[in-house]
Amino acid sequence: MTLGQKIAWDDTILPFQLDNADIRGRVARLDGVLDGILKQHDYPAPVEALVAEMALLTALIGQTIKLRWKLSLQVQSNGPVRMIATDYYAPEAEGEPARIRAYASFDPDRISGAPFDQVGEGYFAVLMDQGEGTTPYQGITPLTADGLSACAESYFAQSEQLPTRFSLSFGKSTEAGGQEHWRAGGVMLQHMPKASPFAQGGGSGEEGLLTATDVVDGDDAENWNRANMLLDTVDDLELIGPSVAPTDLLVRLFHEEAPRVFDMQPVRFGCTCSEERVRNSLSIYSAKDIEKMTTDEGVLTADCQFCGAHYRMDPSTLGFDAGNPPGDDG
Repeated sequence: MTLGQKIAWDDTILPFQLDNADIRGRVARLDGVLDGILKQHDYPAPVEALVAEMALLTALIGQTIKLRWKLSLQVQSNGPVRMIATDYYAPEAEGEPARIRAYASFDPDRISGAPFDQVGEGYFAVLMDQGEGTTPYQGITPLTADGLSACAESYFAQSEQLPTRFSLSFGKSTEAGGQEHWRAGGVMLQHMPKASPFAQGGGSGEEGLLTATDVVDGDDAENWNRANMLLDTVDDLELIGPSVAPTDLLVRLFHEEAPRVFDMQPVRFGCTCSEERVRNSLSIYSAKDIEKMTTDEGVLTADCQFCGAHYRMDPSTLGFDAGNPPGDDG
């Protein structure tokens, strides 16, 4: 089997539980999802790697949200990569695929070095939208020097007091014919939640942030450390998994912890942009702003950063006369 062929567990998330350790987790494998995300932009290699990592984290974290909810991850930084934004749309109904989209905003003249060198000071944010009529949830943690996965781990320890660990692998593989193909895989471990927080004060992490080891003790700490030691033995090819099914990976790593799997969740690349949404987003601009956005041919254009869709609209159809809207004194 060549790496470019579709495999049964490509673009899936498998939730599991380690019954002997009171730990839950997910195994994610992304293939066509990453190609769908990354082919929309000509990202430099370090930016591409950051977007791939964020997409994989989004898949692993997003699988837990309820039907029709939306999970977003964001990185905002003063580095060469100014922003990375991802969205996970839960299925509309049981059995349907979830959808993921992602993009990055960056300064091409400043890109150099390793992927995380492109991220400066800033924050890592998790946003949860439960739908119309609800208040979105937002949690923020500072960016740390140890990478995006470490930022996500810090968020769960700090904001949710849930010990969490990610092990990820991603990159381009090359088929015999020479065609490059994106693959990614990862495992997320998370200790089952307790009834109440059990860590007080500052943590042992960077700038006093809580870490996973700060929020477990006793038997929980022993179970957590053992599961992490087992996960440390995984290699990149097992994570990416062209020849290792997620269930086989769990048996290899955690057979003594009695792994139990649940229904696999398929995921697809997908965007929710539409002309109607673009029109709604333009409603916050004044007539003068709209006029500046209009081309010499009298057309207003807009591009979706996530999927590359290109929209062309007549400014006069936006609900008012762009030259003289209601309430504009000129």
